[in-house]
Amino acid sequence: MPSAAPVRQPARAAAAAFVGTMIEWYDFYIYATAAALVFGALYFPSQDPFLSTMASFGTFAVGFFARPLGAVVFGHIGDRIGRKKALMATIVMMGIATVCIGLLPTYGQIGVLAPVLLIVLRVVQGIAVGGEWGGAVLMAGEHAPRGRRTFFASFAQLGSPAGLILSLVAFRLVSTMDPADFLSWGWRLPFLASAVLLLVGACIRLGVHESPEFEHEKRSRLTVKLPIAEVFRSSGLLVALCIGANTLGVAGVYFTNTFMIAYTTTYLGVTKSVILDCLFLVAIIQFVAQPLAALLAEKIGGARFLKLSAFLAMLSPYPMFLLVQGASVPSMVLGIALAVVCLSSFYSVIAGFVSGVFPTRVRYSAISIGYHVCGAIAGGLTPLVGTYLAHRFVGQWWPLAVFFTGLAGVSLLCVVALDALRHRRADAGAPEH
Repeated sequence: MPSAAPVRQPARAAAAAFVGTMIEWYDFYIYATAAALVFGALYFPSQDPFLSTMASFGTFAVGFFARPLGAVVFGHIGDRIGRKKALMATIVMMGIATVCIGLLPTYGQIGVLAPVLLIVLRVVQGIAVGGEWGGAVLMAGEHAPRGRRTFFASFAQLGSPAGLILSLVAFRLVSTMDPADFLSWGWRLPFLASAVLLLVGACIRLGVHESPEFEHEKRSRLTVKLPIAEVFRSSGLLVALCIGANTLGVAGVYFTNTFMIAYTTTYLGVTKSVILDCLFLVAIIQFVAQPLAALLAEKIGGARFLKLSAFLAMLSPYPMFLLVQGASVPSMVLGIALAVVCLSSFYSVIAGFVSGVFPTRVRYSAISIGYHVCGAIAGGLTPLVGTYLAHRFVGQWWPLAVFFTGLAGVSLLCVVALDALRHRRADAGAPEH
């Protein structure tokens, strides 16, 4: 007797994707905050605070370079064994690594072993994030009702602003402590709190069935022995275009968040607390805008929406910088929000779009590689390029605006190319899901 078709769980799968990616990005963001505030002094002490800070940010960068490795490892597991098993592993890895960072002795306590262990735990975090995104997108999108892949896949993207909001709140609370207590033990609390989030996320994911599309592939014996090799053998061009298509969503976030903190504090005289408060408000706007963007994309079509949002993103840095020059909270929030709404709308929809580019048997590997290779390149280089341009053209914001326009332009061109290559795409001629 043939086994019954797997039951779709669209709402539960979307909730699991949202909660899982929220936890993963919360853990990722609190590390970034701690790297800026305490890791330099506690794990890389030196006579020169600049060198300590640079070493601390170096460990943050390590996480980006570990993400493609996670994409390969968990892409293989997700395409061969199952999406659910891969996602359970990533959330447990991330949670344990984050809690261990919160318990890690400092350089003053165990010497050079402290920074070595910190780097190892950071690599584990990077590998976990590398496997998380693709699986979360697919579990939500492949459980979605027919024609709703774009909207349901967007819940995985919604975890990023939610994680950012949680991390900002967590460090805002502990930063009110006595400075000595904060440096001694207060900074550890956001990391230890991840244990609670881990339990919640794992329980939600345990209640989600395996992806119906993967189960179909498995029953039909269509899975391949080495998915990553199949990806590059048959879809190398599409992977390259997906790397480019993700540029705006990945690089744009680090431009408007990481780089904008340095720009406003260094060149406009804005205090760190003020710009962080502005970015917190912008993150709330982003959280609201993303699901609305996904709903609109369903109405007008994913490819058309992505082209429109990328084009608007190309225009957005000019009013953004004009408003940010005012250095007041309302003008900075409005200016940054203009750019963030455009790029986050694009970010919300791109996940569902690229997940339809590849066949189910290699989809986890393909979209994970595309996203995280882009993250390793664009995520790491964007703040550096922005910092160079701000230093090279002191007092002039237009080179920064042109740079942002170029990032958005890369995504626009790659989306146009992916849409034009319909005959090469897995979703060609078939309705969404």
